[in-house]
Amino acid sequence: MKKLILIVTGLMLFSCNDDYLDQVPDDRLTFEETFSQRSTVEKYLANIYSRVPSELDQRDTNSHSGPWLGASDEAEYWVSFHFGNFMDIGDWNANSGEVSDQWANFYGGIRDCSTLIENIGSCTNCTDDRTSQYIAEARILRAYFYYNLVRIYGPTVLMGETPVPADADLEVLNLHRNTMQECVDYIVSELNTGAAALTTVSFQDDNAGRMSRPFALAIKEKVLLLNASPLFNGNQDYSSFVNESGQNFISQSVDLSKWQLAAQAAKAFIDEYVPGTYDLYKVYNTDGSYNPYLSTRDVMLVDWNKEMIYARPRGGISYHYDVTPYHSGYPDEVHGAGGLAVTQEMVDAYFTANGRSIDDPASGYQEDGFSNFRAPFDYTERNTYNQWANREPRFYVGVTYNQSLWLNRDFGNIITATWYYGNSGRAVGANDYTPTGYVVRKTMITGNKNNTNRSIPMLRLAEIYMDYVEALNESDPGNPDILLYLNKIRERAGVPEYGSADLPAPTGQAQMRDAVHKERRVELAFENVRYFDVRRWKEAVQKFGGAFHGMDINATDENNFYSREVFEQRTFNQRHYLWPIPQAELNTNRSLIQNPGW
Repeated sequence: MKKLILIVTGLMLFSCNDDYLDQVPDDRLTFEETFSQRSTVEKYLANIYSRVPSELDQRDTNSHSGPWLGASDEAEYWVSFHFGNFMDIGDWNANSGEVSDQWANFYGGIRDCSTLIENIGSCTNCTDDRTSQYIAEARILRAYFYYNLVRIYGPTVLMGETPVPADADLEVLNLHRNTMQECVDYIVSELNTGAAALTTVSFQDDNAGRMSRPFALAIKEKVLLLNASPLFNGNQDYSSFVNESGQNFISQSVDLSKWQLAAQAAKAFIDEYVPGTYDLYKVYNTDGSYNPYLSTRDVMLVDWNKEMIYARPRGGISYHYDVTPYHSGYPDEVHGAGGLAVTQEMVDAYFTANGRSIDDPASGYQEDGFSNFRAPFDYTERNTYNQWANREPRFYVGVTYNQSLWLNRDFGNIITATWYYGNSGRAVGANDYTPTGYVVRKTMITGNKNNTNRSIPMLRLAEIYMDYVEALNESDPGNPDILLYLNKIRERAGVPEYGSADLPAPTGQAQMRDAVHKERRVELAFENVRYFDVRRWKEAVQKFGGAFHGMDINATDENNFYSREVFEQRTFNQRHYLWPIPQAELNTNRSLIQNPGW
């Protein structure tokens, strides 16, 4: 008899400490004991929450995180074992550990959610309201896990409402992959049901970090956007990707109404929650003037601010170490690896101070030379390479560059030097250095790098705005809301708005699409969005493949550091758009059909 590999999870419970998502193995209970009391039900639910990825721990892809930063055109991890590095050169397959780990984590969570929903009725001291809330949370979590599976692997296996026993016979179960539309319909239905049940349940204070109505509605919008995108909407590259009955897993004709559904879902969220519950985060100076740099920086740092729709209550500190430069000779509080590097391609994506792309003749961009320039995080002018002078505020939020002032000034004014002999360069850092000469700065705290007393941002209102304008431009080009909400993002970022005296508005659907894509890339940089965006747009072969650049980190003369050099030739093939189904699953369940090309 073939045993189930797909979604096996044990009934090990985890003790509930002060942090709802950080659980430590404690004891084992019988199945009946697990669901007999509210306290153990809550531990079981907390264990399910622990499967929500902590995306600031990507170096080792710990905490169920994915390799999304290093596998995109935004960044490069310096450690050879990072799975994104294997993806970048095409050295991965259906037997790769990360391929199986992502699959197992989310299906394990799905099984646990179904188990809780089916058995919570046995709880003797759970009130009806509490039972309803926990069922709704489990339902939304289950839908969220399916959403993650679909955006990684494509159309997947819907397990049904009843949890499958761990010793189930796969020949009897006869599990098959569902079509993309079937997956989307199920996820949306579950999110609607969960959202309705949590209408009156608070999602703030003690409930912060739990599933909520707004989070469910936001994920609903995102799964509809995914389904409307070119990867899944009329993608004829998958014309032969069919089930046993010859039915296409992915639609073969473009349906613009899918974009309309996504736009409607985004607008419904905005209408219900903005500005009363959520709004774009803004910081003002003591004189009342607006500060776009602090606004775009601190939205990622201030816990549960008005823009944050969902965040994990805690995460590890590997990200802090990864983005803190080496800073030779300085204390541990400001000493790290600086090994999560920004690509030159991402540096070039940021606008100039006048809101234009660097290839716009009116941008004022200068490729070479130096100027005296005061960055918004600095207290004085410095001799700055012209590429990095007079850029928009989000550039200074996102990138640490050579000879820039470090965020934490508790130990003096540390100037980060990433060239070869600099305090964070290759010669000094040995194994800890940036492979591009740039280090990711966004989401880094301004104090001691070892401080983990923070929430981990996962979804904020700006992303909903960007989703809305994208879907609206595809379904109703010319709708005035496109420019309205796109300009809300630009106004908060401190760059000229489209249609103002300083910047003409894009004309036509194609120009607006390009503007929206560029804005998403900058606004949501290093937030684990770009990898999925480029795939769903079907642009990854061009944008994730080929030569990638940085500064010359091997130049022993600092003057020669300022030269674009290729640090890696990357590979992205057609088959990489969908991750392969783990080979172990195919070996166990012969009804599963592998993704094309694997």
